Amino acid sequence: MILFISDLHLSFDKPQITHHFIHFLQTKAKQAKSVYILGDLFDAWVGDDDFTYPNAQIRHELKKLTDSGVKVYFQRGNRDFLIGDRFAHETGVILLEDYVVIELEGEKTLLTHGDLLCSDDLAYQTFRVKSRALEWQQNVLSKPLWLRLLAARWYRLRSFLHKQKKSHYVMDVNQNTVENVMQKYQCTRLIHGHTHQPALHKFQLNGKKAQRFVLSDWNNQGGEVLIW
Repeated sequence: MILFISDLHLSFDKPQITHHFIHFLQTKAKQAKSVYILGDLFDAWVGDDDFTYPNAQIRHELKKLTDSGVKVYFQRGNRDFLIGDRFAHETGVILLEDYVVIELEGEKTLLTHGDLLCSDDLAYQTFRVKSRALEWQQNVLSKPLWLRLLAARWYRLRSFLHKQKKSHYVMDVNQNTVENVMQKYQCTRLIHGHTHQPALHKFQLNGKKAQRFVLSDWNNQGGEVLIW
């Protein structure tokens, strides 16, 4: 059994979601061969030196799961892209690149967080390029932890306000981008999160049947898991 989740957006002000995730790690996840976390596990990540709630507890529970023999793969999202090698070492998770191909039942399947597929959101894509630069990240991580935490709260608020001004069309994936990426990696199945619009989309790709699974975000009532 292989499990796929994304977009939990864990934070200090969402303790109920943290509770649901820990329960998942201690029960369903322990029965799996592997777990894929496709980004935005955290609502914000300001550096691997941040052990404020719920980060320390989440690290501990992930470590218990990987120590039990379950493979946990982590693909960074637009909220937790600063997760680094220290976090991976302390939890035992395996960090993945922005695009990765795995095999499910003999079929090549492409995994990604999903933000790169939203190519119509030009402002975000511009910021994404800048924020993935090593110099930019080193500059941010060199700041005191308290300042990074404060900045993260401000950016979350600003992001929320900006989203109110953007159309659904701009924030959703671009189908042409989806097809181009799938063709590039020679896959007819795609699994991603990010858009918070869980669904199974079926379409034709070069005359072949193709599928796009969109993972669910989590809330206080819990969250959906894609079980393969």
